[in-house]
Amino acid sequence: MSKLVVMRMRVVSGICKGRPLKAVPGNTTRPTTDKVKEALFNMIGPYFDGGLALDLFAGSGGLGIEALSRGVDLSIFVDREPKAIQTIHENINACGFEAKSEVYRNDADRALKALKKREIAFDYIFLDPPYKKQQLVSLMEKIDEQLLLKEDGLIVCEHSFDVELPPSIRSLTQVKYERYGIIAITIYQNGIVE
Repeated sequence: MSKLVVMRMRVVSGICKGRPLKAVPGNTTRPTTDKVKEALFNMIGPYFDGGLALDLFAGSGGLGIEALSRGVDLSIFVDREPKAIQTIHENINACGFEAKSEVYRNDADRALKALKKREIAFDYIFLDPPYKKQQLVSLMEKIDEQLLLKEDGLIVCEHSFDVELPPSIRSLTQVKYERYGIIAITIYQNGIVE
């Protein structure tokens, strides 16, 4: 018999440090643990002086909210699940980040096309797709093709430890890799010239 594990999530650091976050009801999303979240932000920050973030498979919105708490100006949250969208709104409201957030119910490909039309380029893009449907390489190719990442911008991929990502994808270069148990974080930077 499997035990039900209730995951407690919170904002790890920044202006909303310690604020509890709700998880998406059900088992369709897999929230980033606080330990991995803290490690991830230590790799890319840990604090920011402004900038734009995209949380593409947002789930509960934990990564985009963490980025806001640590100083990003605006986070755009995208998820296709209605329960996730509701949870993101609740978490944003609990942190008082309504004015710094945009939330869209959409799949990743459509969302990227819509953002391209708006001519937005991001400083930080968080990709945490469902582990069973790894599509990270094709997503990064689209992000690069559509110029959605600023020069020197970072893409943070959270994925299963047994997924090996290439050292470069178009103009994106892998700059960091860390493993935390069954989870790995791979970070790409835009426009590094060897």
